[in-house]
Amino acid sequence: MSLDKVVPNAAHAVADIASSSSLAVGGFGLVGIPWTLIGALLEQGADDLTVVSNNCGVDGAGLGLLLEHQRITRVIASYVGENKEFARQYLAGELTVELTPQGTLAERMRAGGAGIGAFFTPTGVGTMVAEGGLPWRYNADGSVALASEPKEVRTFHGTEMVLEESIVTDIALIRAAKVDRAGNCVFNASAGNFNIPAAMAGRLTIVEAEQIVEVGEIGPDDVHLPGVFVQRVVELTHDEATHKEIEKRTTRPREETLS
Repeated sequence: MSLDKVVPNAAHAVADIASSSSLAVGGFGLVGIPWTLIGALLEQGADDLTVVSNNCGVDGAGLGLLLEHQRITRVIASYVGENKEFARQYLAGELTVELTPQGTLAERMRAGGAGIGAFFTPTGVGTMVAEGGLPWRYNADGSVALASEPKEVRTFHGTEMVLEESIVTDIALIRAAKVDRAGNCVFNASAGNFNIPAAMAGRLTIVEAEQIVEVGEIGPDDVHLPGVFVQRVVELTHDEATHKEIEKRTTRPREETLS
């Protein structure tokens, strides 16, 4: 059996993603997001998607593009961010949003990939995260259409903890700096962020690679994500690999140099 998981291009990689699929998507803000795969999925046309990600991109970029084209109906995330369209759809009752503490979200995905059904954590005890009532979807008039249910709380070693279910998705879309043909991945600095747990959560994981190398060129101790979690690898062009936008840029005038 061949270990070569490289597919011709991003369009080929996402061609069989069906409408109503659930997707775990790596990245944090615009850092380490799978730009090319998101663009290919936008062109492919799948809709009614459930997206699990730290946030939903920004207006005009990343997952924000799928959101603007009404392709996403439910989001499980920890942060709304700078996305005004995300907030508008949520408050208008057009989008179901399950806000989850950031560390809990990462662990829910990791646990799903590890075959763990649920786990207890102290994060959220004493809040609406545990007690229920978080608005997941609004009606058009601003009333709550759907709210979170209370979760089980138990005491372990003298500390109250809330039960959180793991997350497994149909698809995972991630981006890595270096990937070998067997799918072993290396991430650059903070771009690892949610890419690793997202990859673990997907039943079918697709990675876009800034660089592809042969099997054996990545040392075993240098692998951040084992290829067993990856099914398809897309090699990016130079332009695609260097496409990395910044969410917000703050500058000030350069001071004149004293002679």
